[in-house]
Amino acid sequence: MAKALESNSKSRKETILIKYAIFSRLLVLFLTILWRSLLQPYDTSASLNPPCLYHKEDSSSFIVANAASRSLENSVVWDSVYFLRITECGYEYEQTYAFLPLLPFFISLLSRTVFAPLVPLIGLRAVMVLSGYIVSNLAFIFAAIYLFRTLKQHSELRLSSVSIRRPYSIRQYIQKVCMLFSLLEECITCYLTMHRAYEALYQKKRAYLAMQVLIAGFLRCICICLPFVAFQAYGYYNICHGHTLDEMRPWCKGRIPLLYNFIQSHYWGVGFLKYFQFKQLPNFLLASPILSLAVCSIMSYMKSRPELFISLGFQATEKERRSAARLYSLKDAVEPSVKTSTSEGNRDIRQRKPSSRKDVTVTKVAAESNSQEKSGYFSADVFPFIVHLSFMATTAFFIMHVQVATRFLSASPPLYWFASSLIGSPKHSKWGYLIWSYCAAYILLGTLLFSNFYPFT
Repeated sequence: MAKALESNSKSRKETILIKYAIFSRLLVLFLTILWRSLLQPYDTSASLNPPCLYHKEDSSSFIVANAASRSLENSVVWDSVYFLRITECGYEYEQTYAFLPLLPFFISLLSRTVFAPLVPLIGLRAVMVLSGYIVSNLAFIFAAIYLFRTLKQHSELRLSSVSIRRPYSIRQYIQKVCMLFSLLEECITCYLTMHRAYEALYQKKRAYLAMQVLIAGFLRCICICLPFVAFQAYGYYNICHGHTLDEMRPWCKGRIPLLYNFIQSHYWGVGFLKYFQFKQLPNFLLASPILSLAVCSIMSYMKSRPELFISLGFQATEKERRSAARLYSLKDAVEPSVKTSTSEGNRDIRQRKPSSRKDVTVTKVAAESNSQEKSGYFSADVFPFIVHLSFMATTAFFIMHVQVATRFLSASPPLYWFASSLIGSPKHSKWGYLIWSYCAAYILLGTLLFSNFYPFT
């Protein structure tokens, strides 16, 4: 009966989450259309569509000029210009290789299959834009469901109630979100591999099992990185292969010919401390709210659980380690002897009062041990996410264009957990109101400026 009620509760929460996700997409769409109708775009060059360098088919018959097609094509701004161009013409120029091919692939697939009947009505390019909207917004909803199911033990932090008020620009930056999830997955994989290998080697005294864990973790990391590495190899083959040394681009001659890093540095000036210029001060101010929230969330966790930072999570209590094992589906990391049911836990609580001084001492020690255990945002389960957020925040501040930090860090769950804990705490009501105000202002200003090609992110 209890399991059935718990299952129904999770199903209801998931349904509410899906409704929130759909509502947020509709709200952003409504605001985008509203602001586009009231304000002229700052940059109108996105509507220009020169012929492809390498035509594989004659697309002139697919050009249709009407109000619907013009509205869709004019809505293409920022990085979506590159995604649309890649979908139409492939990777023509070196800088286009900074944009990964998964989103263009799905846009092309939908526009040539499901939405193919619309091509004679609004044209192929407009159909591609429509497909991009559908793909990216469906990805947003599926990502919300995936996060809810993966991190369901943290659902009490009301992730969805905060996240819908932050305007994800996932339509233009879906590849960055995919990279973030890859980094997060690799961070968790390394963390779990390290702890499971330690358990196998020092607690179970099984060296062969520790070796198996390390090999499995290494293979998982390779699988996570493989798509990115394969795409870099694809770029190397197209740009560097078959050329002499004098004809090769500078990055082709490097010991590790990494195209992505070269593009970011050469075309957009991304690099360590390269953005630390006086003229970029407004961009630092623009990114200050999200960076401040990230720093506060990290420092709060560090002050609450300093032993976890010092020991890389090894000083978590036995109960917390079992909880983390369940969270990450490590069934083989949990011994059958320590798997207790809810009823057994209740029986432990209702145990008899201590009958001797020795029992009193044991009870005090147990109480002190339990007091060291944290729940919610400050639990040991959150530690690998905090490490991941620390790496992301450091990268955003010192290496990237700092104004990108808002959308870059918005894919990190600890930000929402920490913000929710502040909003739900009576002691931090002022901070809660400040966070609400920032989220409301961000979604209004973000949809106004970003959709009209103004420098806001």
